[in-house]
Amino acid sequence: MVNNKDKPKPWHKRLFAKVTALAAAVCMMLLPATAHADMQGVDVSNWQCGIDIANTQADFVVVGTTWGTGQVNNNCLVSGVNTDANRMIAQAQASGKKFGLYHYAMGGNPEAEAQFFYRNTSNYWHHGIVALDWELDDNPAFGNWDWVRRFMAECERLSGGVRPLLYTGPVAGTIPSDIRNRYGLWIAQYANMNPTGYQANPWMIGAYGEAMRQYSGNGLVNTWSPIDLNIFRGEAWQWDLYANPTGSTAPSKPAPAAPAQPSTPPANTNGISHVMQWGETIWGLAVANNAWPLSAWHTPSGDINRYYVGDVVTYGGPTAPASSTGVSKVLQWGDTVWDFATSHGYSVSRCTVPSGNINVYYPGDVVTCR
Repeated sequence: MVNNKDKPKPWHKRLFAKVTALAAAVCMMLLPATAHADMQGVDVSNWQCGIDIANTQADFVVVGTTWGTGQVNNNCLVSGVNTDANRMIAQAQASGKKFGLYHYAMGGNPEAEAQFFYRNTSNYWHHGIVALDWELDDNPAFGNWDWVRRFMAECERLSGGVRPLLYTGPVAGTIPSDIRNRYGLWIAQYANMNPTGYQANPWMIGAYGEAMRQYSGNGLVNTWSPIDLNIFRGEAWQWDLYANPTGSTAPSKPAPAAPAQPSTPPANTNGISHVMQWGETIWGLAVANNAWPLSAWHTPSGDINRYYVGDVVTYGGPTAPASSTGVSKVLQWGDTVWDFATSHGYSVSRCTVPSGNINVYYPGDVVTCR
């Protein structure tokens, strides 16, 4: 079925669910996106296929990954799966941004939709925030809060404790108290549809005790417009607690078996061969195998940023030797430690920045790799 949404609606993006222990921690004063302050970011979907996430001015990006149980084909959506999501998330990770992922509800069986979401994105759970996008369009169950309860409960069961955030818009004031108390809210509410850049104090911010506010559907950032703008009411460590409340990176309960996947072929004589699974990224494979630079990887498409489940990707050779004396650079806007390190044959784990956290750095900081 072709998605009948011809264009993005004024509030048509995501829903987030909250970790109860964080309820007080995320209620902070709103400040520009700087260290020790709330974070500014964007959310993207099949309307932003091909966006340059790495160079987008944002602290975080939330990516639409799945729709219903697979019945949507539109732009880069194929059978309900965003085929550009892996690239988007990989660019977010590589450029030091926090990331999240959301599922668009289509009002079918809530457990089946939760399982479709988890099965296609499980490698990202416990690493990025997850969310339910609860909207009227294409959703005959809209208004049935028990549907939301069942979807959320199944996500918790499958993941061993991760609670999705709940995204919604005009009905924010009618969310039942049990859902409001258990899950973090991601509320869409706009003062108007005028083009805008990031705002430190959006209209009606905090009116619903939300963890995150989507305050514009007509935002302006350096790599794409219009785009949805959001403010997360907390810092990076609080984002991480929403993503991984238990501290574990693996589900504590076994999830239903996923469909059989092709086995990984043996390493070839030139390096590595691997069959891509859902949720995997070439960046993640490079980290796991210390296989740098990324330019030595090859995909069937010929584009290192475009690959699909079932593709065989290969790495063509050993890690390039790093300089024994080390290298340094003053970071400019758009630079990433990952790009700098890998271009000189270093793993990012061998680099330092002034904050002491390799994922937190700003223009003007000096990065050093040894």
